[in-house]
Amino acid sequence: MRIAITSMTIAAATAVGTAALAEDVSYTVDDETFTGYWAEAESPKGLVLIMHDWDGMTDYERERANMLADMGYNAFALDMFGDSTPTETMDHRRAATGALYEDRERMRTLIKAGVDEALSRSSVEQMVVAGYCFGGAVALEMARSDMADTASGYATFHGGLTTPEGQSWGGDEPPLLVLHGGADTSIKMEDVATLATELEAAGTTYTIEVFSGAPHAFTVFGSDSYQERADVASWDAFNSFLSAQLPG
Repeated sequence: MRIAITSMTIAAATAVGTAALAEDVSYTVDDETFTGYWAEAESPKGLVLIMHDWDGMTDYERERANMLADMGYNAFALDMFGDSTPTETMDHRRAATGALYEDRERMRTLIKAGVDEALSRSSVEQMVVAGYCFGGAVALEMARSDMADTASGYATFHGGLTTPEGQSWGGDEPPLLVLHGGADTSIKMEDVATLATELEAAGTTYTIEVFSGAPHAFTVFGSDSYQERADVASWDAFNSFLSAQLPG
């Protein structure tokens, strides 16, 4: 179901009927079933890989993938949890995300599986990765990994920003775009400053945009945290980033 948004920018992006194909996709990793979502543009300018929030691959990621297909990009929302992982309660979500935060090798294995599934379906290979909340941390994990150059850029929306112990930024990563709410009490401005310091020291190309008064999860349609002004501004910034990194 499409979600009605009052902004002309977002409403135009969610126009119905321009995706050539949109469907759930099942794939397996080590005999475990995962469900992603594929949205295909008619004449794709590039590919966008979407990393989901801590509640798993939901209608929210489907909606964002549809928006991207309407804008002329193939989009794949991968699944980091698998069909057998419960996500109904906050305890479930803490367990699912915590398990991956503690096992970065598995996190990277699941990222690689999603990348492979997306590339197997896409007629274009040039890719940008975007992550929301937990998915932002996943996107940055990929950016620090040996998969980094698979993508032309990485974007996070109110995403986790902490660099785990034992990892660092090398300076040769593709450009990063960090979109953050100034009123985020889950991922604080201190985390933004720490990341900026790390990236600056490494020489990594990055842009950070902070939206005043925007809480954590400010892009989540229909939620108490949704802030239209920050959602529109961050989506516009992301659109510009896509145009630069996926020129078609």
